[in-house]
Amino acid sequence: MDYAALTGIVLAAGVILALVAQWRGWRPPLWVSLTVGIAVRVLIMYVAAIGTWQPIDFVNSFKPAGEAVLRGEDPVLASNGGWHFLPTIPYVYGILLWLGIPWEYAGRLVTVVADIVLIPLVGKLAGGPKASLRAFQYALNPLALLVASVHGQVEPVALVFGVAAFVVARGPGDPDRPGMVTDVVARVRQGISAYGVRGSIPRVIGRGGMLHRPLIPGPDDRAHLRRGALAGLLMGLALCAKSWPIWLIPGMLLLLPNLRARVMGLFTTGLVPVFFLVTLPIFAGTSLSQIPAVIDTIRDIRPIVGEWGWTPWFTGGSWDLRPELASFGTNLIYVSVLVVILLWRRADPIDMTTAILLIFMVMTPRLGAQYLLWFMPFLVARPTRFAWAAILTTSFWSAYGYLYMTQFDAQTWWLLHTYWSRASIVMLPILLLAMPWGRRVAKVPGLARPLKGGTKVGSPASPASPAAS
Repeated sequence: MDYAALTGIVLAAGVILALVAQWRGWRPPLWVSLTVGIAVRVLIMYVAAIGTWQPIDFVNSFKPAGEAVLRGEDPVLASNGGWHFLPTIPYVYGILLWLGIPWEYAGRLVTVVADIVLIPLVGKLAGGPKASLRAFQYALNPLALLVASVHGQVEPVALVFGVAAFVVARGPGDPDRPGMVTDVVARVRQGISAYGVRGSIPRVIGRGGMLHRPLIPGPDDRAHLRRGALAGLLMGLALCAKSWPIWLIPGMLLLLPNLRARVMGLFTTGLVPVFFLVTLPIFAGTSLSQIPAVIDTIRDIRPIVGEWGWTPWFTGGSWDLRPELASFGTNLIYVSVLVVILLWRRADPIDMTTAILLIFMVMTPRLGAQYLLWFMPFLVARPTRFAWAAILTTSFWSAYGYLYMTQFDAQTWWLLHTYWSRASIVMLPILLLAMPWGRRVAKVPGLARPLKGGTKVGSPASPASPAAS
């Protein structure tokens, strides 16, 4: 109990503060949120670092990857298959170890710093008058504190770049601006209003046509391209930390202002991981002949199920290699994500991303507690009716695993795990309810409606226009 009691008290106090802030409508300035966020993260990191228990992957996978970089070896191949991602994070581990920082601190410092940067980014993602409240609530998010300060899992690193990509892609405009699908519909309707259904193809794609702006550079196109490139660069860095931010790419692209910016964003997103891959011989000492083996290791995901959701009920609550369950669950994810994209095609891209991440958690056959952090910044920034039910239940389930189960010997841990993993199925309907069902259509400006004579409602020449009445 050398770390669990104090950590649990801090988490509970944080939840109470966050709920009181919601109830009382607090709007604390950013410096308050940052001060509180830094204080609790550093405190929990210190308590976890000096504790007798350390997460098994933190010691047996992350540390060997950083040590491999120090020796000039490839962290993917040298860490006995413990590191299944690009070596971007191990490079940072190696630098911190080279500076002489003890691993118990160095390994967590990376994730704690990333999670601190997420605090203002969540406020930016929220926008509007409640931005400061959302930043404060994320500063006290219990799951974020557990993942960043106790486990040292790299989810906060992937999220800090992914959320930053969303903020950049949206730009300085209205946080409720429509996404690409809604924007295209608006353009088509406006084009039909202006040119009529029988308008010729040159009138549609020619100068001034409804498809002219997405395809042909305009005077402000250079700024849009820079925005797309920067957003893609950030998303690419998120993919270098872990592979799961691929689910964030559609939302980021939808937030960019036009087709050319989206193409640029997609290009730079893919360019960054390729850069870290081809530079392995320079920075990691990987020979060219070993690069295919590195790619195979990164792609290799063992079908271990039985940790979360519906699969523990097939495994008795224990981990098990079940390829048939893993394959079925993976296909279930793909189908469900496609359905979500169709249902939220007219939604704000942030809401669509939240729905994608939540449906992933419901359908996935395999999951670690740190995966539940994926949707937290988005759900905190734009909460739904059942957002807090999802936040509290998933945080409590994770805290039980992080703080309570780790106090026992291995045999007792496995016994508790059989109940803990199967209990997670209770949260699946809560996550479904927490999806942004009431925001499947984004707020869009009123579109001009054509009249019989070709005049648009609301135009100066229209009888319905205030100027004409």
